[in-house]
Order: sequence, then structure tokens, then C-alpha cells
Amino acid sequence: MSILSSIGRLATEFSAARARYQTERAIHALPIELQKDIGWPEAADAKTGLRLGVGSWAGAK
Repeated sequence: MSILSSIGRLATEFSAARARYQTERAIHALPIELQKDIGWPEAADAKTGLRLGVGSWAGAK
């Protein structure tokens, strides 16, 4: 594997992680009622204090 392909792979992974983070921030900005309507996993667990995180939703490694 060449250096350029390694850098490309890292850039792709970083871009995907950044997109997941931005999506999570946007969804957290919505009211709880809307989060429940779209089925966001954390909306149901807000009272219990459990945090599933974006990894369980977006297929993180």
C-alpha cells in the first residue's frame, strides 16, 4: 500500500466521521418530540441516562 493510498483512506474515514458528527449535532438540536418521531435511538433513553451514540446508529467500526 502506497503512502498516497493510505492518506486517501485516512481522508475518507475522517470525512465520514465528520459527517456522522455533524448529523448527530443536527439531530440533537431538534426537539425531543421530533427525535422520537424520526426514531432517533437516544430520544427513548433520555430519561434513563443511557447513551447509545452515533456509532450504534451509523455503523461505526
